[in-house]
Amino acid sequence: MTEFRIECYQNEFLPRHGQVMNAVVTVTGTGTGSAGAMAMATDTERSELFIVDASGSMSGKKLRAAKQATSAAIDCVPDGVRFGVIAGNHRAALMFPGYRGGRPDLAVSSPQNRTSAKTVVKGLSAGGGTAMGAWITLAAETFGDAPGIRHAILLTDGKNETESPDELDAALLAVEGAFQCDCRGVGADWAVAELRKVATALMGTYDIVAKPEGLEDDFSSMMRAALSKRVSVGLRIWTPKLADVVLLKQMEPQLDLTSTRVDVDPLVGEYATGSWGDESRDYFLSVQVPAKEVDEEMLAARITLVVGGQPGEQGLVKAIWTDDVAKSTQMNRRVAQAMNEEELADVIQEVVDSFRAGDLDSATNRAGRAVRMAHEAGNEDVLERLSKMFEVDDRATGRVRPRRNVDDVDVMIIETKSTRTSRTAKPAPEDP
Repeated sequence: MTEFRIECYQNEFLPRHGQVMNAVVTVTGTGTGSAGAMAMATDTERSELFIVDASGSMSGKKLRAAKQATSAAIDCVPDGVRFGVIAGNHRAALMFPGYRGGRPDLAVSSPQNRTSAKTVVKGLSAGGGTAMGAWITLAAETFGDAPGIRHAILLTDGKNETESPDELDAALLAVEGAFQCDCRGVGADWAVAELRKVATALMGTYDIVAKPEGLEDDFSSMMRAALSKRVSVGLRIWTPKLADVVLLKQMEPQLDLTSTRVDVDPLVGEYATGSWGDESRDYFLSVQVPAKEVDEEMLAARITLVVGGQPGEQGLVKAIWTDDVAKSTQMNRRVAQAMNEEELADVIQEVVDSFRAGDLDSATNRAGRAVRMAHEAGNEDVLERLSKMFEVDDRATGRVRPRRNVDDVDVMIIETKSTRTSRTAKPAPEDP
């Protein structure tokens, strides 16, 4: 049986005049591969698009690897799933199956159609610039009003230089929430901020594939992971009058969902979180509430899971005002962890920005702080990544020295993965 649970972690107490209540909301789904989940999203209620960068910078080894990776991912598409292939440079073209009646179309997966799609992919050539907004717009037109889960994989190796940032922003705003898109950058010449922006608007993931030869395994595993996600889930958040959700962020991978709100009524907003399999995700929620008198209590937020379009389990975020400093300053361990990860991610971005600007002293000082924070948090993944750029002499004090001849790819990996760890499920720690 498919089951989705919600848990809220917080310190309910606010100091006198306090107006910001923070909480971590953990959502866990189980049984999504069961018959019940299959009924929510069968293979005939799923559409997949492969968006392949075919700009001039992809020529040679990268394009050959991209073709192999896309073909391998196409082989993973089950019979009955609608799918297509878009090639993008300074324009976008639906290479397979093409257009019907002048409109972009999708093919129904079958052995014959998968073979035909791979033949088209094999014939792709590289040339021109990069305009991701055009690719995304065509993807939304191709999906159209297809029922069920709409998912895309986008691969690029470069920056969005043919379009202005405003044009990309406008394209994303126009299609926000229309489909889910997992983004991958190959090599070290693309912009993390751009793919992060695309992934955030389209409820997907973003990551780096350091070497072209890693694309095939990455695409295949990403395709299998996407196909295992059969249930669409949303967070419907109610707040009382004069209260507002000021931040809603998925913790790993980090996606800011605040701007994706769709108003249900003046007090209720819904936030799409994409499709789910058997997994657990953490969300950092910050709500601004009107200040109350000491000992007054209010419900700051009610979070309702919307699973397959149906309201489900609820979680509550409360606020109680107190003059007891011990109560109001006691931080819930899960909330503290989330806030520390957020701060660490900011510091790591400062390290990368300073390094690229040639300010090695600032980069080293900030790297020392990041190492100290990661050590205190027990985040071995971050420590290992930072060691690619800096010799770590003392983790506890954050004493580091810059390495010589740092590889650009290692810098990209640090920026892309930020505070991400290899944990698949975080234990629910008890409050101190």
